[in-house]
Amino acid sequence: MAPRRSAELLSALTVVAPGTQLRAGLDRILQASMGALIIVGDGPDVLNICSGGFLLDAAFSPQRLSELAKMDGAIILAADASRIARANVHLVPNPNVSTSETGTRHRTAERVARSINVPVISVSEDMAVVAVYARDQKHALEPIPRLLTRTNQALQTLERYKDRFVEVAAQLSTVEVEDLVTVRDVVSVLQRAEMVRRVAEEIELDIIELGVDGRLVRLQLEELMGGVDDDRRLVIKDYFHEDSSWHIDEALAALADLGTEDLLDLKAVGAALHLPDAKLDLDENLQPRGYRLLAKIPRLPELVIERIVVRFTSLQKIMRATIDDLDDVSGVGQTRARAIKEGLSRLAEASILDRYT
Repeated sequence: MAPRRSAELLSALTVVAPGTQLRAGLDRILQASMGALIIVGDGPDVLNICSGGFLLDAAFSPQRLSELAKMDGAIILAADASRIARANVHLVPNPNVSTSETGTRHRTAERVARSINVPVISVSEDMAVVAVYARDQKHALEPIPRLLTRTNQALQTLERYKDRFVEVAAQLSTVEVEDLVTVRDVVSVLQRAEMVRRVAEEIELDIIELGVDGRLVRLQLEELMGGVDDDRRLVIKDYFHEDSSWHIDEALAALADLGTEDLLDLKAVGAALHLPDAKLDLDENLQPRGYRLLAKIPRLPELVIERIVVRFTSLQKIMRATIDDLDDVSGVGQTRARAIKEGLSRLAEASILDRYT
């Protein structure tokens, strides 16, 4: 699994995405086989490491950027990249800041990014590569055709993962209505949901880097991801063991923080549920609270679902409840109670038919 990108890096990639004026300027620099060192931000921290050069304070344009890149020094842009603040600047970052780069321009870029919270862009004259630095992370921009090819392959992978997730989620619904749920059933759904989420996260990064060229990809991603995050949260809400230090956000974070090898281990995935030690057996039975199946009933508010679960405590008790029992719950009423009974009955019938046909 690729390392998670920081918010600073994602923000920096947005600034240099296709369709922006800055990306047009970077493309001109590459076409002219030149190099450049650009800082997007002109605050006091940046000015403190600047030496020499000259003040411009001119409106940004791709043509001006490429012309200024002919000089050796760095170019300082405003934080929104709308103006060119300075040019031909010599940067003097802290020499004690560690760097893994070898070239002078790239070493300076990495040191500046690690010292100051601003995006730094380095254009390699020899390699014709644009590298974006943000804090401790570096990202080399890829050619758009190659990026689109990789993204389309990732979408195909995501579609396969989504199909498998839908399959195991349907199996979970079946065993829930039959009161045959085991730890294995639950963690299999969580495992698949997390796999889908991680592939989607990689595609999201590519969409940011694609800029205006990623609009169709985003539409496909949103369609494929419909309902996955909600199901992931509701499954955890149905089964996790809550205490004073372990709430649903902690469970979601623990699942997201699992390494690739741990994600393939069902017991490691099950740890996110924070079950008592006796429940770590994958074949141990569990009782769903009912959040996920109730959420499938149309026009049933989340607050009403919460009240129903608090009142009955488990899905089986909710399914056995009469219309009058459900009507006693605040905010339900006769009409909604009848809709809940009919909705759960339809879900149960559909799940059982899927299992035995």
